[in-house]
Amino acid sequence: MVIELLLVGTFIGTMSGFFGIGGGMILVPILLALGFEIKDAIGISIVQMVFSSVFGSFLNWRKGSLIVGEGIFVGLGGFVGGYIGGKVTHLIPDQVLQILFLGLLLFALFRLFFSKHHTDDSQTKTLNKGLLFTIGLGIGIFSITLGIGGSIILTPLLVGLLHYPIKKAVSAGLFFVVFSSIAGLISRLSIGTIDFNNGLIVAAASLLGVTFGIWLKEHVKDTHHKMALLILYLFATLMLVKKMWF
Repeated sequence: MVIELLLVGTFIGTMSGFFGIGGGMILVPILLALGFEIKDAIGISIVQMVFSSVFGSFLNWRKGSLIVGEGIFVGLGGFVGGYIGGKVTHLIPDQVLQILFLGLLLFALFRLFFSKHHTDDSQTKTLNKGLLFTIGLGIGIFSITLGIGGSIILTPLLVGLLHYPIKKAVSAGLFFVVFSSIAGLISRLSIGTIDFNNGLIVAAASLLGVTFGIWLKEHVKDTHHKMALLILYLFATLMLVKKMWF
């Protein structure tokens, strides 16, 4: 099982760096397919997200693709929401978690598919800081409850509503995961519901993948990046549907 987890971690890290996701939207279904229970899979996912998001955000900042700015306010909301989400996960039945996860993936597919393309010099919109915090709070609660970082909700919103270029939205999405995942980790540890042994194996392997994924992100066209993101969401959706009904 260790070899499988190392390979999965490297793959998830690459996805995290390239798509700006925490990795949970792919990792949770894969862990379910490997035989883990949903709540154990969510715990492992949170550990991996902390490692990949912190390291990936540092690399994005160093490359100049991460503009912190308003992301701090969304991130602080995500931190509070992530802490709350970590507390309530064990209270929700597995089937409800899976249905919520499926709905989240379908929303991301729809929102991203119909978003317009924006270039790096596009004028991005801005929102009140309190509203940004509230958005982060809601995403944090919802996402950590499902073992994901929240960027699959935030990134389509940044692209579709605030006119962010896709690559900057991806970097901002991964930065948000730093806040929500650390809060989720603290919260879950306080109630003792994380498989740390397997989580650290996946997380350590993900660091190599993050480095490659961010390099790859900087070398593809925006249109190709968006198409790959849509394919990723569709793949995760199909995996979850297979697990739930077949």
